[in-house]
Parts: sequence; structure tokens; C-alpha cells
Amino acid sequence: MSAAAVLMITYAASMVLGILRERILVSHFYFCCKNSLDAYYAAFRLPDMIFQLVVIGALSAAFIPVFSEQLIKDESIAYKISSSLVNILLLVYLVLALIIFLFAKDISGLITGQFSPSQIELMSNLTRLMLFAQGFFLISNFLTAIIQSHQRFIIPAIAPLLYNLGIILSVIFLSPFLGIWSAAIGVVLGALFHLLIQIPLALELGFTWKFSFDWKLPGVKEVFRLMLPRTLGLAIYQIDATVSLFLATSLSAGSLTIFHLASKLMDLPVRLFGTSIGQASLPSLSSQKAKDDLNLFRETLISSLNQIFFLSFPAMAAILVLRIPLVRIAYGAKTFPWQATVLTGKVVALISLAIFSQSASELLVRTFYALHDTKTPLMIGLVSVSVNIFLGILSVFKFSWGILGLAGATSASSFLQAFLLFVLIGTKIGKIFSVRIFVDWLKIILSTFFAALSFWGAMKILDLFILDTTRTINLLLLTLTAGIAGFAVYFFFAKLFRIKEAEKFLRVLGKLREIKRVFSPTQEIIS
Repeated sequence: MSAAAVLMITYAASMVLGILRERILVSHFYFCCKNSLDAYYAAFRLPDMIFQLVVIGALSAAFIPVFSEQLIKDESIAYKISSSLVNILLLVYLVLALIIFLFAKDISGLITGQFSPSQIELMSNLTRLMLFAQGFFLISNFLTAIIQSHQRFIIPAIAPLLYNLGIILSVIFLSPFLGIWSAAIGVVLGALFHLLIQIPLALELGFTWKFSFDWKLPGVKEVFRLMLPRTLGLAIYQIDATVSLFLATSLSAGSLTIFHLASKLMDLPVRLFGTSIGQASLPSLSSQKAKDDLNLFRETLISSLNQIFFLSFPAMAAILVLRIPLVRIAYGAKTFPWQATVLTGKVVALISLAIFSQSASELLVRTFYALHDTKTPLMIGLVSVSVNIFLGILSVFKFSWGILGLAGATSASSFLQAFLLFVLIGTKIGKIFSVRIFVDWLKIILSTFFAALSFWGAMKILDLFILDTTRTINLLLLTLTAGIAGFAVYFFFAKLFRIKEAEKFLRVLGKLREIKRVFSPTQEIIS
């Protein structure tokens, strides 16, 4: 949890910058050029798809477990593996990127619903530019994996700050001259910054790059063996994302942007709690698997899952209750209409219901990877994505529920995925659900219920009797006050119910006051 706390702090800063980035984009482009803004968000689809398939499958499912185990055995071999993998996957990416570059316009026309010819032209050109950014991200994410395998988390978590900063500065200074192109240029610059900040630490930790394509190395073979099912699983999710893009672009102009903005608010707690704890747990789980310590492996999983629920449930309640103030603060520029604000709030409400399940999935999927099992998450992903696509098509074309239907389908499929992952991980490592765990979760849910009442009560009292929320400063004060009141009630009941995660969380916060230890290897904090 100490490692996760370090990640949470930097993720929080990154996500705040990310929200600021979206607000700046909305303020500059939504009112005047929502068609161009839709095209900008759609342009991420193809570059992100090949990046996910080529890189993320190797990193999340295979590279970190293999590299972590090899570091214990032979550090020099570990870095030979990393060099060969970077070179091989970069070559594969360049080939796929060239294909996308040449046929971007034709493919863009296929994956969008009702985009005009000018939107497709703009989307395809933005896509070509963003391909360069994903090339930088390929190398940068390998450095992130190497650094995190050494139990060092701060620099990799700072890198996204620079990515967001690159987009923000580019839009502010270049948009008067380049329009929406300023955002795409910022994506490339931000990706380059994301890479450059990690190079010094990676070199200090011993990473040496070699022009090697040794695919016969046992570690390289193991990575490719493990990544194949994960890549197939990611392919399923990419089909899901592409279908969602098609459905959103089949609706009125601006629908894709609103769905994207709502998803960003949901991503904040998922990344803060699910991704950070999942990433912090993966090296430990991989090491425990290497040592065949199944009991400690099980305890780490249960403890990490409880920590995720302890943090994600109140966050879900806060976003659900305070959705309209949050949307107004995050995106409520003068050029963002009230109707768009209300619709975004409704989408946020439906998507936020899945915060706890999506956060849990971030950990549970990585638990399978630590066990060198990438097939089970693949099958579960296939089921949940199929459900999401089926419900999404029904909601748009059968029931005409629009983006609200897409949001509901997303949450339903997330519930199903988390449930199946939890049930099947128990068949791999032995029984993990017990009366004790049920009681722990029930305490968290009850504390969340009282916190939700406090969020709602404080918001209503301040809005009706004390603050004029037409002013931004008062709206911010309302949100902060209601948030503090709700979380104070949550921690009060957590202490009353003796939820041990509350004590752990407070102890970790105490440790983080020791600045030197925060910037030392995270393993020292854990020990």
C-alpha cells in the first residue's frame, strides 16, 4: 500500500492535469467546433489499438513477471531480454503503423458511424500524426516496466504529468494558429516528454540497450508465449472500443466527446485505486509466485483487494452524488452548454456505478498474470466484451437510449467481468472468499452508505441555503465542503466498525510525511 500511495499521489496530480486538459479542449473547441473535437478523440482509436496490441499485451501480462524473476537470477540476462523485446516489438509496431498511415482514411470511414467526409479527412490526418506519439510511448512504457520491477514508482508516475502538460501548453499557445491540430501536436510532444524523463533513472538502474533481436532467449520466448493470449484479449477489448466509437459517432454531434468526458471522471478513481494498487502489487505477487509462497500470495491478493474496495466505494458514492458540481467544475466552461452538462452528469452517474468493479478487475487480471495465466482473463474478457457490445447495440438501435445506453452497458459488463475474475481466481489459488471477507466488505458498504447521505445532505444544504452556486468559486467551495464532510463520516464509521484498511491507510499517510523515504526505493517503505 505504501508503493500504491506513492502512485496515487502522482496519479492524482496527473489526472487533475488530465481534467484540466479536457476542460481546455472543451473551452477552445466544443462550442465552435464540436465536429472537429469528435474527430480528434476518434483519431486516437487506430494508433491506440496497435499500441495496445503490440506493447500492452507484452508488458502487462508477460514482461514484468518474467523480468522480475530474471532480475533475481541474473540481471545481465534480464537486460538482454528487455533489449531484444524492445527492438522486436518496435519493428512490429513500425510495420503496422506504416499500414495505418497509408490507409488511415479508408479505415476511419469504416469505424465511424455518421462522420461527414470532412470529419473523416480530419480524423485520418490526425491519426497519422498521433502514430509518432505511440512510437515514443512504446519505448517509454518498457522503461516504466523496468523501473517498476526495481520497486521504483515515482518517476514512472510523474511521466504522465509531462504528457498532459505537453497537450495543455500546445493548445494554449498554438490553438489560435493551428486549431485542433494544436492538440494533436501536443500529444506527440507529451509522449516525447514521457519518454525523456525516464531514461536517466533506467540507465542508473543498470538498463543497457543493445541492437539485438535474439528471439531465441528463453525469457523472450516466455514473454511471447504469455503475451499471445493477452494480446488476443486486448484485441477483443479493441473491438469493443471500436464498436463503441461506431455507436457514439452514430449519434448526434458531440456525443462522442460527452461520453469521453464522462469516462475521464470515472477513470480518475479507477486509476488512483485500481491501477495504482494493481501495479504496486504485481511485482510482489510475481516474486511470491517465483518463491512458491502461495499463502503469502493469497494474503497479498486479499489485502490489496480490500484496500481497493476501501478506497473505491466512497469515491464511487462521491462521484455519483456530486456528479453535476464535478462536471461543472471539470468541464463547465462558458462554451459548454447547460444541456451538455446535464447529459454528461447522467452518463457519469451510470458509469460511476462500475468504479469498484473496474478497480477490482485491474488487480484481479494482474493476479492471473503473476501466475503466468493469460488464458483465463482472455476468456472472461471475451464474455464481458460480448455482453457490452450486445447491450450497446440494443440500447442505440433498438431502444434509442443513446449514450446513456452505452454507459449502462459499460457498467453491466464491468460487473460481470469482476465477478467472473474473482470466482475463477479462487480455483487457481484456493478459497479466498470467506465469512471474514464478507464482513469486511459489508462494513465498507455500510460506511459508504452513511458517507453518501452526508455527501447529499451537505450539498443540498449548501446549495439551497448558503451558497450561490452560479459562481464558480462557490461551486468549488460546495464540492470541497460536501466532499470533506462525506469522507469524514466515512472514516468515522470505518473506525467505528474497526475496518483495518483505515488504520493501514493512515499509517501509510504518516510515512509519506518523511520526504526522504518517499524518494528512496519503495521496497524500503514496504519493509
